[in-house]
Amino acid sequence: MQQRARLCRLLALAFGILSAGSWAQSYPNRPVRIIVPFPAGGPVDITGRGVAQRLAEVWGQPVTIDNRAGAGGIVGAEVAAKSANDGYTIFMCAIHHSVLPALKPKLSYEIEKDFVPVSFGAAFPIVLVTNPTLPVNSVRELVAYAKANPTKLSYSSSGNGGGVHLSAELFKSLAGVEITHVPYKGSAPAMADLLGGQVQLMFSDAPTALPHMRAGKLKALGVGSPKRSALVPDVPTIAEAGLPGYESYSWTAFVLPAGTPKDVVTKLSADLGKVMNMPDLKERMLVAGAELQPGTPEEFARILKNEINKWGKVVREAKITAD
Repeated sequence: MQQRARLCRLLALAFGILSAGSWAQSYPNRPVRIIVPFPAGGPVDITGRGVAQRLAEVWGQPVTIDNRAGAGGIVGAEVAAKSANDGYTIFMCAIHHSVLPALKPKLSYEIEKDFVPVSFGAAFPIVLVTNPTLPVNSVRELVAYAKANPTKLSYSSSGNGGGVHLSAELFKSLAGVEITHVPYKGSAPAMADLLGGQVQLMFSDAPTALPHMRAGKLKALGVGSPKRSALVPDVPTIAEAGLPGYESYSWTAFVLPAGTPKDVVTKLSADLGKVMNMPDLKERMLVAGAELQPGTPEEFARILKNEINKWGKVVREAKITAD
């Protein structure tokens, strides 16, 4: 009897392994949706649509974008966290989801516990730009000017708690300077007042700043990325330009609901890597301001933990509150 029971357990285990493997091999065999927690037309949405189109071609299955905007990315995360963990609902998290735990500690989900990492998606460079009337031409000169004129400088942002706001606060902390924050309701009015001289500088997403940089209406002092951006290759990183250790950029990544079979996670990660490394897609996304950077689940898990720790510290030290 004991031998028979042991044989049954072995057969059940073998069947389970085979079933899991065949499930992953056949995945996906029906339509897949990608939840984007922001409105259509934004950088995360544009990236998601580009990747979805290529995944559909590789899989031979429809891949749709489901925009669930609201509450700075919270609404989409809540929907995704409650979805079936079978690989057919993919969530595009973003830098916002690494900041939210510090801004809103009573969220209904936990980004690290309720989701499993799949792959980093894209980085969106942030550029430190100034009004041409400001008498500085480098990061070092800006830091020196700010220290010599502690009440004269102000910077604009698209709102409290956003990526550009936090980028500036990280800069202030590392440089030991005081620059007044002037929040706006969106990037457009924030940029308009920078161009008009009402504020002196801004940490802007590259696509928004590029036309004004090319027209000579803004000076670019540095990019927040760990290495120079292909969008603005002649602009040094802020770290190399005078503030060692500085690193800040917007990003998006792909995750699945917790409990998704590991084989499915592995296959999705590999397929994402395949499409995001396609030269024509990389070029098209770069024009839109997105630098595709696929990676392993383990790599993104480390990135996410580091981002949560980094921005949590900035939020606490700067006493930032959500709008």
